[in-house]
Amino acid sequence: MAEAKAPAQKAATKTAAKATTKKPAAAKPAAKPATAKPAAAKKPAAAKKPAAKKAPAKAAISPADRYKMVEVAAYYIAERNGFVGDAQAFWAEAEIQISKQLK
Repeated sequence: MAEAKAPAQKAATKTAAKATTKKPAAAKPAAKPATAKPAAAKKPAAAKKPAAKKAPAKAAISPADRYKMVEVAAYYIAERNGFVGDAQAFWAEAEIQISKQLK
């Protein structure tokens, strides 16, 4: 009668058979020349600062445009007062309003 092999012997026989039937490793390509630049070290994601929100760019207003804006504002201030009062005071108030709006 044929003797039954123990399970440990079967496993050892299988692994020995696999080891002998391995294919040879393929040749690796040659290493890159030493002149290659090393990869830059990356900063960890936690070290990044959140980007600050930028205010929209304001268009430059010419002196002539600013003058016209003050002139119109002074007119409406004078109209609101029934055109009674000092024109220079209306103009000064209009300049203040326009300056605040342009900031």
